[in-house]
Amino acid sequence: MTPERVVRFKLRSVAAVVALLLAAWTLLHVLSVARQVVTWFLIALFLTMALNPAVEFLERHGVRRRGLSVALAYLGVLGVFAAIGYLFIPTLVHQVNEFVRAVPGYVDDLTAGRGKLGFLETKYHIVERVREAVNKGDAAKRIFGLSGTAIALTKSVISIVAGTVTIAFLTLFMLLEGPAWVERVLSLMPEESQVRWRQVGHDIYRTVGGYVTGNLVISLIAGVTYGIVLFAFGVPYAVALGLLVAFFDLIPLVGATVATIAVGSVAFIHSIPAGIAIVVYAIVYQQIENHILQPLIYGRTVQLSPLAVLLAVLVGASLAGVLGALAAIPVAGAIQVLIIDWRRHRRSQLVGSIE
Repeated sequence: MTPERVVRFKLRSVAAVVALLLAAWTLLHVLSVARQVVTWFLIALFLTMALNPAVEFLERHGVRRRGLSVALAYLGVLGVFAAIGYLFIPTLVHQVNEFVRAVPGYVDDLTAGRGKLGFLETKYHIVERVREAVNKGDAAKRIFGLSGTAIALTKSVISIVAGTVTIAFLTLFMLLEGPAWVERVLSLMPEESQVRWRQVGHDIYRTVGGYVTGNLVISLIAGVTYGIVLFAFGVPYAVALGLLVAFFDLIPLVGATVATIAVGSVAFIHSIPAGIAIVVYAIVYQQIENHILQPLIYGRTVQLSPLAVLLAVLVGASLAGVLGALAAIPVAGAIQVLIIDWRRHRRSQLVGSIE
């Protein structure tokens, strides 16, 4: 007769597992409720990573106090944005207003089957399809309800203003107190582990900061060069469309394609040669960005394979949308740093045990 095996669990072990599950559930619930605050925090963290190299540069070149370095870097960035706004915002506002006034004409041509987009109505009857989709149920009331739209628009404006102010102050406080908080966390660890985790933190900072700064630089290059090409071919709204390209180019993998489709459509409406020129330039620029700019800027910081980048972006986009896609590559780079450190530490332990 086979003897029975009795597995006994200690009450302390069961309590620890239950407490761990409750803590995980509580953390996920808090993150779900405060997802807007978490989003602001992550954006501020990214901006801190982008500004901190300028702060460290000032500290290395004679500015002893970190507060003064932060103030100079912060004021410098604000000055750059103010100069850009002074030079381009009037043109941008004018072009956006012109574009908004031109949209009814585009819609009228589309509805009547005229112009360069008329084939969408004559061949595919897109107007009837859109009208049928809108008129189903009470969709029209939900979409075009005046009071609902006004309330939603007011809430969006207030949220954007509050978010911008909050992100600006979070970034400032992170720049001022970030190193002190890192030292406090490291001081809680055993002395023999502090050197290791200090190096891990430095590698993660180098990876994430390099990606954030590089992504901003590449997006700026994309927006400026697209705007120059649009202006050279006489395409209207060149400044607004260049800004659109710079914004979409921040999104890895798919952002440049989406921007090219939007900008190319406006260029084709203007003229066939301009549309062809934009498409050709987009193809050439993507090759330059993928094979020259990204390896040059990311090569020493985020060393991920293309497959890892694709998987990270897909997972990040499915979890948190555009913000998840933006954060996917630096998060994957940070995970890679942790895995490399764990393997190195494990290998050193095995060598020490053998000796």
